Amino acid sequence: MKPDVTAFFDDATNTITYVVRDPQGSKCAVVDSVLDFDYASGRTKTESADAVIDFIKAEGLEVEWVLETHAHADHLSAAPYIQQKLGGKLGIGRNIIMVQETFGKVFNEGTEFERDGSQFDALFDEGDSFHIGQIRADVLHTPGHTPACLTYVIGDAAFVGDTLFMPDFGTARCDFPGGSAETMYESVQKILALPDETRIFVGHDYKAPGREDYAWESTVGEQKARNVHVGTGKTREDFVRMRTERDATLGMPKLIIPSLQVNIRAGQMPPAEDNGKVYLKVPVDQL
Repeated sequence: MKPDVTAFFDDATNTITYVVRDPQGSKCAVVDSVLDFDYASGRTKTESADAVIDFIKAEGLEVEWVLETHAHADHLSAAPYIQQKLGGKLGIGRNIIMVQETFGKVFNEGTEFERDGSQFDALFDEGDSFHIGQIRADVLHTPGHTPACLTYVIGDAAFVGDTLFMPDFGTARCDFPGGSAETMYESVQKILALPDETRIFVGHDYKAPGREDYAWESTVGEQKARNVHVGTGKTREDFVRMRTERDATLGMPKLIIPSLQVNIRAGQMPPAEDNGKVYLKVPVDQL
């Protein structure tokens, strides 16, 4: 089946949020939502999420799932806000437990922070399936960028998060805790084993040099033929060497510190302190 896919591009974080709809009904899912956050002031806004919500209401859709491809390090998730407004179950990969354990220590979250994924409604494993209306969705575990990365194959569409970018931009970094270029290569091969006509929807786009417009949709066939990191002629050794050398030159994403504290909590802020205010920590010399 061919789901209807509507994309919402967030200029501040280069993130694409998707509304995935069963064309034969009113059921839909939201993939990788964004909560607006100004780091300098510590203020949040919901304009990006509200645009998604307004679209869903205007189309008369019913949200069944609010999905995360992984715990993002470059933007805060608006999943609980969307869930509050529209309902639906919140899902992510089961290995979020590993990410919670790692960053629970980084941020010294203490024993009150549950590291069992219980903040989410569903923890997906490789081979799991669920439905959006009458469309079946299958789960591929595609780690490498993070241990918890998933690809959701919904009908003829695959939502790959940060595993693949557009063919002219390549792949995501693998140097976060729990990341691995070797594992990333294997995950990419799993995606590229899907039928050539499968539509690929990426989690971010940064406009490769020479391209004027943002883009977020390709196909498995196009990725196999033209992806600059893993396309035709690129070996495992080529990829691991390139990815390792490239990642060594990259700085941390500007929103990694607030993003991870929030996203390991399924998009919820840390508990308020004794003055009723919410604070985010900055670990010194740890990332």
